[in-house]
Amino acid sequence: MITDPELLKSLLHQGALMPQEEMLAIKRKKGALFIGIPKETSFQERRVALVPEAVSLLVANGHRVRVESQAGQGSNFSDAEYSEAGAELTTDPKEVYACDLIFKVAPPSESEIERMPGNQTLISALQLATQPKATLENLAAKKITCIAWDYIRDEDGVFSVVRTMGEIAGNTAVLVAGELLSSFPSGKGLMLGGVAGVQPTEVVIIGAGTVGEFATRAALGLGASVKVFDNSVARLRRLQNAVGNRVFTSIIQPKVLAKAIRRADVAIGALRSPMGKTPCVVTEEMVEQMKEGSVIVDVSIDQGGCFETSRVTNHIDPTFTQFGVVHYGVPNIASRVSRTASFALSNIFSPLLLDIGEKGSIDDVIRFKPGFKDGVYMYKGVLTNEILGKVFGLPYQPLDLLLPRP
Repeated sequence: MITDPELLKSLLHQGALMPQEEMLAIKRKKGALFIGIPKETSFQERRVALVPEAVSLLVANGHRVRVESQAGQGSNFSDAEYSEAGAELTTDPKEVYACDLIFKVAPPSESEIERMPGNQTLISALQLATQPKATLENLAAKKITCIAWDYIRDEDGVFSVVRTMGEIAGNTAVLVAGELLSSFPSGKGLMLGGVAGVQPTEVVIIGAGTVGEFATRAALGLGASVKVFDNSVARLRRLQNAVGNRVFTSIIQPKVLAKAIRRADVAIGALRSPMGKTPCVVTEEMVEQMKEGSVIVDVSIDQGGCFETSRVTNHIDPTFTQFGVVHYGVPNIASRVSRTASFALSNIFSPLLLDIGEKGSIDDVIRFKPGFKDGVYMYKGVLTNEILGKVFGLPYQPLDLLLPRP
């Protein structure tokens, strides 16, 4: 206690006894990430894993991002935009694949795996058709931790990337159908939708999942008459509640479906199978009965398609005609709107990458984020996915046994 009046007066004059701001310790960033964004080499893959705005956010938070030159060209992002965002640009793919964390859209090819020095983290899609046994063995040999972004769940248990790409595919399928119906001079000359006094176009959507829901929204928004078919009453009920409109819905019954297909101007295949091929529910005879100039958009073509007459096409030559019906069978429909799809991917993964850096290691995020853990199928070279192990006859171990104790 201060008893000297002169000293007390001096201290008060100097403001030493006035209320002061509390000085809190600033939390130090645990770990700065070194992220590599390569240019996609898969056939007609135009998306990029991170857009310049996301790169700018990561760099501002103390992370390094190395981008291969022209990686964003397919989505109309220039090298200058990435450079201004703070990315390190390189023309050598080896320099990108030398980063600690490699983030790409498509699964890695054999040549891309060869460029990886090892003991890294890879975030990409998991596609069994393009990732044979040899790919998994090569990743294991280099002790890579592999995370499939299409198996990562969000806080609500939803496969966020799959749903987002489904939303894009559903909307785009309707826009493609409208373009094919009205194209000059080969189209039928119909506007997808309707105007006062003119009968609206008939759209049949097979599948009431995310793709079917957003195709329904887009078609209704344009004024079309929509009929939705699915094998699940629960999914049909959920679609009606989500759309907020009492659209025609039906279980897939051959006679009812054949009647709807015969009258349709547009038929969209949006069925998905959890394992294996999509069931083929529209026969060749049904397609033969469709109106001349009508359009089929088979979004399910990457799993075999739900129309018997469907076959895989590409973005350069996207359509063919059979029985007078125009067929569109591009499997990677999101690449048609690659800029939108790239922004969608970045919006999902930017917070996740920031969280990885804040936690300090990928192990902590795997341990404390169950949804992120679902995407891990290989940990430091050890296969952790039971399904992959059984399909390819490879040894696997539960991920929980491999994670180090906190």
